[in-house]
Amino acid sequence: MEHLRPVPAGDPSPGSPAAPDLTDLLRRAARGDQAAFAQLYDATAARALGLATRVVRDPAQAEEVAQEAFLEIWRTASRFDPQRGSPLAWMMTIVHRKAVDRVRSAEAATRRDATYHRESEPVPHDATAEAAHASLEAHRVRTALGSLTPVQREALELAYFGGYTHTEVATMLELPVGTAKTRIRDGLIRLRDTMGVGA
Repeated sequence: MEHLRPVPAGDPSPGSPAAPDLTDLLRRAARGDQAAFAQLYDATAARALGLATRVVRDPAQAEEVAQEAFLEIWRTASRFDPQRGSPLAWMMTIVHRKAVDRVRSAEAATRRDATYHRESEPVPHDATAEAAHASLEAHRVRTALGSLTPVQREALELAYFGGYTHTEVATMLELPVGTAKTRIRDGLIRLRDTMGVGA
């Protein structure tokens, strides 16, 4: 089954012929009968789209979900067991699962984006630390570190020489994150002043 027709927006008109035997159509589709699958699709697509729309809310995504569900129904029609339920219930279960998967995927993508933006925010005063590493001799750094208070030096060494994040430094020193950031910032300012690095 290469392509499906667009999912119809409404149910068949009241004057349409009697509802087809969905169980028979599924069995024929399982044997590769594309005409039977087309009839199955026409008879159930509107309900599938309605269910998908209620779950994902977005009409365009709902259409995609319904199409994906029908492709799976085509591929797995042979698994339908009439002893375990009606053909429509089996099909709508597939639609519902696809719709829920789409919602969860969208939520996960949103969380990943938020995490990326949060973690990629520039750390204040990084330019000072980079300048200290790149252009000053080790003894000057050690001398400058000696001018810091013990708590500033500890936080600064963990953050810039140990490679830990502000949150990790706060955890290791048992401090609030804001306090750890303040110690690191104040230490960097004193380093800059002591070493003569431009602001």
